[in-house]
Amino acid sequence: MTTTDEVLVIILTVLLSVFFIMCIVAVSVTVKLINSVRQVVAKADEVVDSVESAAEVFKNTQGKLALFKLISNVIKMTKGKK
Repeated sequence: MTTTDEVLVIILTVLLSVFFIMCIVAVSVTVKLINSVRQVVAKADEVVDSVESAAEVFKNTQGKLALFKLISNVIKMTKGKK
């Protein structure tokens, strides 16, 4: 093996090791990013459930308030005629 061949082998080895290190870093960052996204999705799911519960309560309350408002209007109309 000549000197040129040895230099080329050293250069390629260094480049390959740098490439492997960059790949390992990229994979670890990707795994951390995926875990963060999973946490965000879980919290978003909790928020959606909370909003759905609040909407259900509001829907149930809205019917009761409409009935109360109707009774209130009837009372007001009867008091106004006297």
